[in-house]
Amino acid sequence: MKRALILTLLLCNFAAMAQAPVASKRWSEKQANDWYARQAWLVGCNYIPANAINELEMWQAETFDPKTIDQELGWAEGLGMNTLRVFLHDLLWQQDAEGFKKRIGQFLRIAEKHKIKPMFVLFDSCWDPFPQLGPQRAPKPGVHNSGWMQSPGANALQDAAQYPRLEAYVKGVVGAFANDHRILAWDVWNEPDNTNGSSYGKQEPANKVELVSALLPQVFSWARAARPVQPLTSGVWKGDWSAPEKMTAIDKTMIELSDIVSFHNYDDGAEFEKRVKWLERYNRPLLCTEYMARGNKSTFQGSLPMAKQYRVAAYNWGFVAGKTQTFLPWDSWQKPYTDREPAIWFHEIFKQDGTPYRAEEVELIRHLTGKRTPAKGNR
Repeated sequence: MKRALILTLLLCNFAAMAQAPVASKRWSEKQANDWYARQAWLVGCNYIPANAINELEMWQAETFDPKTIDQELGWAEGLGMNTLRVFLHDLLWQQDAEGFKKRIGQFLRIAEKHKIKPMFVLFDSCWDPFPQLGPQRAPKPGVHNSGWMQSPGANALQDAAQYPRLEAYVKGVVGAFANDHRILAWDVWNEPDNTNGSSYGKQEPANKVELVSALLPQVFSWARAARPVQPLTSGVWKGDWSAPEKMTAIDKTMIELSDIVSFHNYDDGAEFEKRVKWLERYNRPLLCTEYMARGNKSTFQGSLPMAKQYRVAAYNWGFVAGKTQTFLPWDSWQKPYTDREPAIWFHEIFKQDGTPYRAEEVELIRHLTGKRTPAKGNR
């Protein structure tokens, strides 16, 4: 049964590639670098409002909160941030495609007001594999990112009959905003081969990596079929990228299909620099779409100056400490922080009242982005 499904996916993938229009090809190196030359140095964060536990709660009509988003994006503008990485979800399209598009439009108007261009993430293999629409659960006490949902969920990933629905979502969202210059880029799939071993691993499909490996090229093809003016990417996030023969098959797929090369790094500044040098051989713009985990020695002080030196776009994980609880470490899944505070915040920059967790980090970000420190009382 597994082999039959994989074979079906591969055949569909080959057919899709054969039918892809010429205009929907991967960008050339020149196109990608010309695009990047028109951008300021890109600095931002992975953003979700403090009052949302996951991407469904952020975007569903009942809990979408433009007022909070406006306030928090004002804080981002105050740091000199000019971009954000923001996650979408396929179930939102299934639930209410027109309403979802309108809320994305609202978000884009708020972002433009604050001189910020978002990168939207279409799919994500991290955390809970069983997403459900409607009211979302409360955070688990003391646990990092306890309510984040995968897209597509395990059931959809294992059911080829649902792939037309996923295709409609990708083509629908990208197509609706394909010519919208308020959007920076599309991140096609976040950490596609993540099997969540430290959290939901036992609930994941045993053949998840095979399924995703077969579906990922189709998702790129669907997105390209919408002919977006924005580039596509999917970021490598683990392993050795120093030479092609050391990379996994899915890592190669992500690089080979991306217009711009993106990656994650949650290690110290020296490791950040090493990985940048590994990826420079592709001669394409480099974007670090996740970094900054203080407890893992990934810091603003260690990585952000390096990103500026190499002109690598930099998106730290987290912004305002809230319902995702990502100020707590990854190990909270094994030992929830219900009886103690973490020695240091893992992610996040601000408390919910807008005061910084560490003032020196905020000053460093403003210094590197060239943003003047606001007058007292105008934060």
